[in-house]
Amino acid sequence: MITPTKGISPDRSLLAVGAQILRVLDMPLTVTQTWSRFRAERIRLGHHSPVSFQWFVLGLDVLYALGVIEFRDDLLTRRRADSPIRRRDDAASSER
Repeated sequence: MITPTKGISPDRSLLAVGAQILRVLDMPLTVTQTWSRFRAERIRLGHHSPVSFQWFVLGLDVLYALGVIEFRDDLLTRRRADSPIRRRDDAASSER
């Protein structure tokens, strides 16, 4: 699932979907904007395997788990390599 398997083509593996998401996430975007750009980029690249919104969200989950993206102020952003990873309880306490 995360990597290509006999049942999941390389362009639908979650690592590939995550890479495609990062490709379009060149500035802070809402989830809807990112989904729209992601679908347009897949068409432009000629990827014909369907990717549902649920699969797209799993790709976001993988990127978040790897510490590559952040969700802040309703926007998805790439996490800078030099910024510390914010734990969920740290983020909650800083909002209080």
